[in-house]
Amino acid sequence: MKLLALETANEHCSVSLIDDVQELYFQLDERPKAQTQTILPLTEQALLQTQTQLADLAAIAFSRGPGSFSGVRINAAVAQALAWSQDLPVIPVSSLQALAQAAYRLTGLHQVTAVLDARMQEVYIANFSLDENGIMHAVDEEKLLNYEQATAYRKFTAIGSGSELIKPNQIDSQEASILKTSATEIRATAQDIATIARIYAVQKKWVDAEHALPVYLRDDAWKKIPEQSKAN
Repeated sequence: MKLLALETANEHCSVSLIDDVQELYFQLDERPKAQTQTILPLTEQALLQTQTQLADLAAIAFSRGPGSFSGVRINAAVAQALAWSQDLPVIPVSSLQALAQAAYRLTGLHQVTAVLDARMQEVYIANFSLDENGIMHAVDEEKLLNYEQATAYRKFTAIGSGSELIKPNQIDSQEASILKTSATEIRATAQDIATIARIYAVQKKWVDAEHALPVYLRDDAWKKIPEQSKAN
């Protein structure tokens, strides 16, 4: 089984290709907001270097949001197009879950509160705990909250781009020594999408390409683009 994983929901772009037991390809392009220029070339490179055809894939996984409006939209569109071309199933992965998985990969923490800066004095937030398969799963709903609401909603050590926007608590001081990387610098890549997708593929937790839709949490996200640009 081979899986292709795409991540453009944040300001960077990465692609991973895995099989049942190992990572066959991974590449991260850290240039900010260059997803439209890099996602397809990285995908082509992944297939070429691993001598894989799209038809060889069991599924395509992508970060479905929440996150950057344009980044989430690009990710969903590319995943849909590739899947449609070969009638492949798609595995949408929450960008907050992927962020929590990245925190486990980088720090070893088994419980985290994933927080992404949503601009306009708000954050995307959810709490996660590690399961028996080594996968971070949400223990509550993903939310779009203001800073005060998010502070009350958090359960564990906050990580991600929005972690410093909410007030610290005692958990942070207790586990600060574990964090070798700054909490705000932890970010998900296609590696984390692939790790989650490998388990979901075995369980056949996938959808048809037409249902591979982005999740914004902010219902009127398209109206907010000018405001988000001002906030950046």
